[in-house]
Amino acid sequence: MSVRSKNLNSVFYADSYHPIQAGSIDGTDVVPHDNAVYRAQLCSSIGLYDPFGDPKATGDPYCTLFVARLSRLTTEDDLRKVMSKYGRVKNLRLVRDIVTGASRGYAFVEYETEREMRRAYMDAHHLIVDDSEIIVDYNRQQLMPGWIPRRLGGGLSGKKESGQLRFGGREKPFRAPLKPIPYEELKKLGIPPPPEGRYMSRFQVPSPPRSERSLSDREEDSHSHRRGSNDRNRNKTEDGLRSSVDIEEGHYRSSSHHDNHSRGRSSMERSGRYHDRSSSEKEHRHGSSTDKDKHSQKRKESDRSSLEKERRHRSSTDKDKHSRKRKERDERSQRREKYSHHSPHKD
Repeated sequence: MSVRSKNLNSVFYADSYHPIQAGSIDGTDVVPHDNAVYRAQLCSSIGLYDPFGDPKATGDPYCTLFVARLSRLTTEDDLRKVMSKYGRVKNLRLVRDIVTGASRGYAFVEYETEREMRRAYMDAHHLIVDDSEIIVDYNRQQLMPGWIPRRLGGGLSGKKESGQLRFGGREKPFRAPLKPIPYEELKKLGIPPPPEGRYMSRFQVPSPPRSERSLSDREEDSHSHRRGSNDRNRNKTEDGLRSSVDIEEGHYRSSSHHDNHSRGRSSMERSGRYHDRSSSEKEHRHGSSTDKDKHSQKRKESDRSSLEKERRHRSSTDKDKHSRKRKERDERSQRREKYSHHSPHKD
């Protein structure tokens, strides 16, 4: 695909309204190209238009759609019936000529919620109603900064035969520039330059502005979705963990049973060994005790023998002493008797 054909399919949309830029097919014009653009630029520069000054523009702009190119035969009831397919219609205002009362071919439809408005924004565009192809856009009058209506030379879209084509909206977006972009001149006029490198496809639908409430709801929905996703992931994780725990418990029980069996067998073996060892030790102790008893008995017998010998020795010694003493007494007695026989007797 050539660069030229690629640029023809690349578009971008206006986030704010500038009359000179809206009159340019690629958003790079720096001077008004017709009197209507000049008039719109004059109204914008001196503040002749107040987008919030319309007393009929009531309701929530974030829940309100602009519906154009309606058939002059389409009534409020007809339009309500069609637009109710996308949500609950809270209020509908078909704009009519103040003199004749005839329909001017456009209307404002307010829904109960912003979600319903967005559904109609996406699905009702280019719908055929009473043989007319309608266009649907968000309420730019109150939501687009710098907005100037068509009756003052501004607006968006339009038909070629009307001579007042305006670009940058949903129906006629800006084309990607084929010529150099005059950045300095655009900056002096306060015109935002084309978003180089961030162009959209012609078939992409630009999103309408969101209210702060909608952003909060969206964040809450996102948080709820994340919480739900986290809960599901946590449940899956818990289920996985439970399965892993069950498997591990099965392995643990099997291992424990095996270990218990092994420990039981080892305990029995140890008990057997302990019993054998105990029996051996008992036998050894019994043998040792028997040897000790024998040794003690021998020692006692030896002690008794020694005592007996000692007693006999003492007894023999005592006898000898006694014998000597008796012998000595006998000898003394014999000497006294002998002495008494040899000594003279006195008369």
